[in-house]
Amino acid sequence: MHKFANPTKFMKVANALFPVFCIGFIGLLTAGLYYSLLNSPEDYQQGHTVRIMYVHVPAAYMAVMIYGVMASCAASSLIWKHPLADLIARSSAPIGAAFTFLCLASGAFWGKPMWGTWWVWDARLTSVLIMFFLYMGYIALLNAFDDPQRGVKPAAILALVGVVNLPIIKFSVDWWNTLHQPASIIRLDGPTIDSGMLTPLFIMMGAFTLFYLMLLVIRLRAEFAAARIRTIRILGEG
Repeated sequence: MHKFANPTKFMKVANALFPVFCIGFIGLLTAGLYYSLLNSPEDYQQGHTVRIMYVHVPAAYMAVMIYGVMASCAASSLIWKHPLADLIARSSAPIGAAFTFLCLASGAFWGKPMWGTWWVWDARLTSVLIMFFLYMGYIALLNAFDDPQRGVKPAAILALVGVVNLPIIKFSVDWWNTLHQPASIIRLDGPTIDSGMLTPLFIMMGAFTLFYLMLLVIRLRAEFAAARIRTIRILGEG
């Protein structure tokens, strides 16, 4: 990956892939919405309410996946001083926070008719809420100093500390007696969801992933432009 450490080379590849991300996102989202809303079966207990799953589950997947990306970049920054790692982590954090909020909000809308309440201090819900606070803390640390570089190291340390929450999110439904349903997709014995539901679910997860990559490229462009402006100002003041 060190050959992509040069911002110009990296953005050349990212910009070339950007139209692919856009077209793929539109195609998968269109197919996902069709299959999830019109061509997937109702749940025998939840009825049409189960369709919230096609937003909630991909949002939860993206929230955890992006935090993993952010933490990996933080480790790369602290250990190998990779010049792009900080920018990718910085650019990913607001996107991950937005997906986490969407996960919590859609979960509340799903929980109200199923549990009779918008929120419970369930192990899975609470651990996801903690992840949302970790995202917000990371963003706050990055913006806590006049010099953006001063916040990079403490923010990276926070991101790495927060990694311990990821397995808690995944296995909380197995370790504790919770209201949240147990794992039904990533299981040693295979998914327990009907294929008519599983297919649109995977399509929506693919669409959300491409949406993240689209936003990441856009935010990286903005970060590189801001870095150039800071450099020009420093040279001008000198």
